[in-house]
Amino acid sequence: MAVTLQVLYPTAGGTKFDHDYYRDTHMALVRTHMGPHIESTLVTKGLAGGPDTPPEFHAVATMVFADQAALGAAMEQAGPVLADIPKFTDTKPQMLIGETI
Repeated sequence: MAVTLQVLYPTAGGTKFDHDYYRDTHMALVRTHMGPHIESTLVTKGLAGGPDTPPEFHAVATMVFADQAALGAAMEQAGPVLADIPKFTDTKPQMLIGETI
C-alpha cells in the first residue's frame, strides 16, 4: 500500500521562509537524492488558513511512495536534503508519515 511523507513548515513565531530557494534549489536536492524512490511530489505554498486568516504553514510538501520500503530507502539518502533546511527557513519542520486510504 502507498505511503506518504508530508513535511509541514509552520509560520508560528514570525518564522522566515524563502519560497524561491525552496522551489528552485531545495526541491532539486529532493529529486536528486530521494527522487528515485518517490512516485509523485506535490508542494503547496500557504496562502491562507481560511477567510481573513493567515496561513498556519509556509508550505507543505507531500511525497508519495509505493510502500514503506521505498520511503525507507529515500530516507537513507535524505542527509543532504535535511542539511539544506536552514538555508531557506528558520522554522522547525513537522513530518507526518501516513498510509493512503
